Amino acid sequence: MNLIATLQCADQPGIVHAMTSSVLAAEGNIIENQQFTDPVTNTFVMRTRFETNSSLEKAREVLVDGLAKFNPVLNLRDNATPKRALVMVTKESHCLRDLLYLLELGELPIEIPLVVGNHDELKSLVESHGIKFKHLPVSADSKVEAEKELLSIVGSEKIDFVVLARYMQILSPSFCSQLSNRIINIHHSFLPGFKGAKPYHQAHEKGVKIIGATAHFVTEDLDEGPIIEQDVAHVTHASSPEQLIAIGRDIERRVLAKAVRLFAEDRIFVVGNRTVVFN
Repeated sequence: MNLIATLQCADQPGIVHAMTSSVLAAEGNIIENQQFTDPVTNTFVMRTRFETNSSLEKAREVLVDGLAKFNPVLNLRDNATPKRALVMVTKESHCLRDLLYLLELGELPIEIPLVVGNHDELKSLVESHGIKFKHLPVSADSKVEAEKELLSIVGSEKIDFVVLARYMQILSPSFCSQLSNRIINIHHSFLPGFKGAKPYHQAHEKGVKIIGATAHFVTEDLDEGPIIEQDVAHVTHASSPEQLIAIGRDIERRVLAKAVRLFAEDRIFVVGNRTVVFN
């Protein structure tokens, strides 16, 4: 069995020794190990992948016991069981298409049991990949009920995390809180950046030389959640707004796909309002 253990706690002597000793006690052999101490918050994070002949339950019992004195946030899961993602969309398809493409290639270690759209333009695309599509319209009057239904879906489908693949609706603080650090959004610029309508037109008017995209966790503070991944492309004065949009779409899909992969492989740790990411 191939297991991934993640640990987060206050930095103190002996954590690495305790982890390696616990893995050994669980009849494990470490395949991959990464660790980091944040000097500002004194937070220690660690990701350990190991092989073992023990069961998941037995290995968890051994690790919990061996690391208890550090009072850590400790998670252990079977690497062979992919995380389940609820993908949410509106009308733009580029991010969704890339996720579906990578999923079919076997290059994205997740399951997508369902895609939810507040419009139904992408229904045929989703169903052509053998995935269920649910049309869930959202208006000012129906927002509360729609989010209740979304939370019900998260429970019934055993969803591990939510991916906003250009989903153009603002989620309520309550919804964000209930799925804290489990909602990944792709933002159409470097954050902080040009906010509001037509960001690429704003960028064009300012004569920018670099455009980018940002994947981040969603919080109740719009576009201010912990950043997971970013990328940029150089442009020139000759680039039209339409060309900037095309370039931006390419960056958005790549950045979102990488953020999803990082989350699926337990490589992201949230420390305050920033992330530690093991690539």
